[in-house]
Amino acid sequence: MTKIQLVTNAIINQGLLPLYYNADETVTLDILKALYKAGIRAVEYTSRGEFALSNFTKMVELRNAEMPGMLLGIGTIKNLKQAEEYEKAGADFFISPGFVPEVAEFLISKHLLYSPGCMTPTEIITAEAAGVTFVKLFPGNALGAGFMSAIKDVFPNLKFMPTGGVDTTKESIESWFNAGVSAVGMGSKLVSKELMASKDYATIENETKEVLEIIKSIKAS
Repeated sequence: MTKIQLVTNAIINQGLLPLYYNADETVTLDILKALYKAGIRAVEYTSRGEFALSNFTKMVELRNAEMPGMLLGIGTIKNLKQAEEYEKAGADFFISPGFVPEVAEFLISKHLLYSPGCMTPTEIITAEAAGVTFVKLFPGNALGAGFMSAIKDVFPNLKFMPTGGVDTTKESIESWFNAGVSAVGMGSKLVSKELMASKDYATIENETKEVLEIIKSIKAS
């Protein structure tokens, strides 16, 4: 099995991709532990601050020491330099807010999953032509589940995941899965600033477990 298929399977199997960023290294690692305890085996860390790369490097070290089966992805990749830095740091997959051709070329040549954010059929066609197989619908709250329903038959070979605007409720999650997505990305609705600030890792773990259970029940129905 290829690395791209391994990551794709992991994200689809859990049906959820949690994403977060925190400048504090300890908080970053403690959130990762909570997500792992909840049953998460693929997570996206957001490259948005000056400490992102050093924190991500520590996440890889912790994963290697204590978290068998965990796949670590990096998000908000906007240029080739970032992609190269995180590839060296050991990222398992890469996510962008938009499609970046040189990033796609670099990562696909390394047999690494690249999931760009797309919000138009033209962008999706461009990404698919470049070899992308897993598309992030972004921003999900602007597009809505109806967009996914409208385009899914046009792109039968692609997997889709909305990020932005997906709530932790069954109604919200179910609307997206019924529309045809393979997983949902969830950031502040799951790992909120408030929970991070109060270091309430137990709630992060429990709410993640609840979302995983909701997704499991939706898939089974």
